[in-house]
Amino acid sequence: MGFLRGIREGMANFSKSNAPQFSVDVYQNEYLPEGGREVNAIVTVTATGGGTTKSAVAAPRPYASGAAPDAAVAVMVDCSGSMDYPPTKMRNARDATAAAIDTLRDGVHFAVIGGTHVAKEVYPGGGRLAVADARTRDQAKQALRKLSAGGGTAIGTWLRLADRLLSSADVSIRHGILLTDGRNEHESPQDLRAALDACAGRFTCDARGVGTDWEVKEVTGIASALLGTADIVADPAALSEDFTRMMETAMGKEVADVALRLWTPVGTAIKFVKQVAPTVEELTDRRTEAGPRAGDYPTGSWGDESRDYHVCVEVPAAGLGQEMLAGRISLVVPQSDGSTQNLGAQGLVRAVWTDDMEASTSINPQVAHYTGQAELAQVIQQGLDARKSGDVDGATAKLGRAVQLASASGNTDTAKLLAKVVDVVDAAAGTVRLKAKVEEADEMTLETRSTKTVRVKK
Repeated sequence: MGFLRGIREGMANFSKSNAPQFSVDVYQNEYLPEGGREVNAIVTVTATGGGTTKSAVAAPRPYASGAAPDAAVAVMVDCSGSMDYPPTKMRNARDATAAAIDTLRDGVHFAVIGGTHVAKEVYPGGGRLAVADARTRDQAKQALRKLSAGGGTAIGTWLRLADRLLSSADVSIRHGILLTDGRNEHESPQDLRAALDACAGRFTCDARGVGTDWEVKEVTGIASALLGTADIVADPAALSEDFTRMMETAMGKEVADVALRLWTPVGTAIKFVKQVAPTVEELTDRRTEAGPRAGDYPTGSWGDESRDYHVCVEVPAAGLGQEMLAGRISLVVPQSDGSTQNLGAQGLVRAVWTDDMEASTSINPQVAHYTGQAELAQVIQQGLDARKSGDVDGATAKLGRAVQLASASGNTDTAKLLAKVVDVVDAAAGTVRLKAKVEEADEMTLETRSTKTVRVKK
């Protein structure tokens, strides 16, 4: 049936010679009952055919047309006093940063920042960036040996220094990697928020918490604001592998500052726009106006990858048999003159009013799946918050619903994490018991990874 089809709307060839091609697919049930107004669509954005990245396990392959994208990376390493407990933690952080430096592609600009209650340039210094080659990589690794733990934690100062350094390079891709092991105790939440607001849109940033003494909402909040990833590395010995993987991904980014542009007709209200895969990320409030009835939602930097977005709009009521374009989705990137360039890929969201009850009441499987995945992320957070506050009944109900949703959607990774916090009696029914004792690392892992989703089974 037409309402279950994927509507393939276009393919774009971005003018930059190495850049991937973008495509947009729209999945929806376009049929509404008489008086119906809410239109839901899953928008799959896919970038393919760009370059490749240097790998720790395979020889680097060339980019499609020879030259790699220009990029700058700042690595921010927590050097606060707590990094000395146990002493191996600081050593693991140095080794991980060295592994990340080894993964840098030749020609990439980079810097290493040591973070305490102030931010200090570790390498190269002098308010500048180094350009990666065999010599500068070796110098940077030599400089890492001088890193020692001592002082407090003021992450906003780290981010602001990273912004200053990254902005000094005339490059298209700017990225940060941030490691912390503690809470942001030496500046106010308002100071950190102001730093994030100042850096948003200027560079993307992956954030990692090592050990279990950091605040999950701080680390995930940094990654969310700067359109990066967040995760826990409970065992410091696993840092090198994680840093290498993060840097490999960063080296694979080829187009920066891609925005999803949504145009809607007169009388249409946008209820929400959110990323739903590979993680749930609310974008509704990040809209910037882009001309009459159009707005841009930031998606960050792209390499060869695919992401899904859930768009929900409310349209004016119409009579049976009528049809309207409820929204038009395109992709744009900013230009140096302040204008934007359209990447050419387009998707259309439609509304058709019908008296066919079967057509108008069927839920598109992609929409149903991601509605459940968004609820899964929400009830995990609510359940853990209830557990921390001592609300046993509330925590049991929410985490039971999470187990039910994870089981139904095939989200086995999240199901395994939930099973470390609750005893599952009946997954299909959502019947669980809270565990009497839960390892702190297990609870923090569940909270940090609660927004990770699985895609629709084809």
